[in-house]
Amino acid sequence: MVREITFAQAINEALDYEMSKDEKVIIMGEDVGRYGGIFGATAGLYEKYGPERVRDTPISEAGFIGAAIGAAATGLLRPVVELMFIDFLGVTFDQIFNQAAKMRYMFGGKAKIPMVLRTTCGAGFAAAAQHSQSLHALFIHVPGLKVIMPSTPYDAKGLLIASIEDDDPVVFIEHKGLYGIKGPVPEEPYSIPLGEADIKKEGKDVTIVATAAMVHKALEAAKKLKEEGISVEVVDPRTLVPLDVDTIVNSIKKTGRLVVVDEGYPRCSFATDIAAIAASKAFEYLKAPVKLVTPPATPIPFSPALEKEWIPSAEKIEKAVKEIL
Repeated sequence: MVREITFAQAINEALDYEMSKDEKVIIMGEDVGRYGGIFGATAGLYEKYGPERVRDTPISEAGFIGAAIGAAATGLLRPVVELMFIDFLGVTFDQIFNQAAKMRYMFGGKAKIPMVLRTTCGAGFAAAAQHSQSLHALFIHVPGLKVIMPSTPYDAKGLLIASIEDDDPVVFIEHKGLYGIKGPVPEEPYSIPLGEADIKKEGKDVTIVATAAMVHKALEAAKKLKEEGISVEVVDPRTLVPLDVDTIVNSIKKTGRLVVVDEGYPRCSFATDIAAIAASKAFEYLKAPVKLVTPPATPIPFSPALEKEWIPSAEKIEKAVKEIL
């Protein structure tokens, strides 16, 4: 049965299903247990599965993420570990980048790291510069990690199930602005293969590649542009690693124009990566320069008025589209 549920509920259903199916699946992190997660994504799981499988940890990200990697590497568990904000990534660099990402390679494929690192990204809540970043490009840069960034409740549930069942370390990034959005989600479990992009809207004049919350802003811009006779195709990569290059390139070949919308900082970013792919694999099809719609390369302001200006908007996307037509 398909009903409308929130993004947070979709995450919760995926976790519940995997925990009911496999006793090795546990949840670890700050406030994931009794509190139910600061965004409600783990609500009710502590009561259902108990403190052994839904573990509240101390404020020691390096410690509990290191423990999860060790448990996964030894085959003891399939942990889903939560890094409350992606901004806290800095204290876990060695565990994630040097251990989890490299063990399978360094042990000749004999070691598996079936671990999911759930974390949150995104601005728009006046949470200031240390709790509002979208640092997914850092994970993308390191070989050995799979990186997932869903934009809808349907994608969130299916991709999280696939991530937990994967034998490689997966970084699953949830935009804070999406937890409350609703969408159709089947009651029964299902998985979405990692590495398959989704065309959220078909069009013929311009391709927009957008991530997470930016997908919704791209769709908003596409709706307004349609009123002016401009047909926009919106491509949601969903999984940033592995990346579905073929779907993106085929869309560019069809439309001949590309706008990339991403909430990450502009330098060495996911947006510049997609622009490079367009230049190297579809250059002869491009009718105009590639446009990037990203925030400026500044810390995220605390002021709500300044923060609103900092975040890419539907209006900025519309402007970029019109500039290349």
